[in-house]
Amino acid sequence: MKKLILLFAVVLGFTALTSMNVDTEPQFKFEKETYDFGKVKQGTPVTATLKFTNVGDKPLILSAVEPTCGCTVAEFTKTPIKKGATGSITLTYNAAAIGQFTKETTIRSNATEAIKKVYIKGEVVASVTSK
Repeated sequence: MKKLILLFAVVLGFTALTSMNVDTEPQFKFEKETYDFGKVKQGTPVTATLKFTNVGDKPLILSAVEPTCGCTVAEFTKTPIKKGATGSITLTYNAAAIGQFTKETTIRSNATEAIKKVYIKGEVVASVTSK
């Protein structure tokens, strides 16, 4: 019986110690995960900057930021983002095709959520030309 109690105490202690380190990995906290451009004139590129903070304890490193199509270009913070520091992802959409759009961008990093998705959306409207 004493061995069973001792075993239980060891397991309980191990569980308590390992649960204390759960939040040490890097983590994203975005101000916005979706940016809405609203109405955009056709042929006019538009740019959104999505800012985030590393709320984890270890440095956050973005390895890739991949838009889903060639109509969007991404730039991002390439240096490690320390605990409490901010970084950004800038997405530029070319607005060539008329109509509603929602574009997804995949972020690959060392965060607890290793693959994160952010979005831009809006509506491209025809440019009005004056005669």
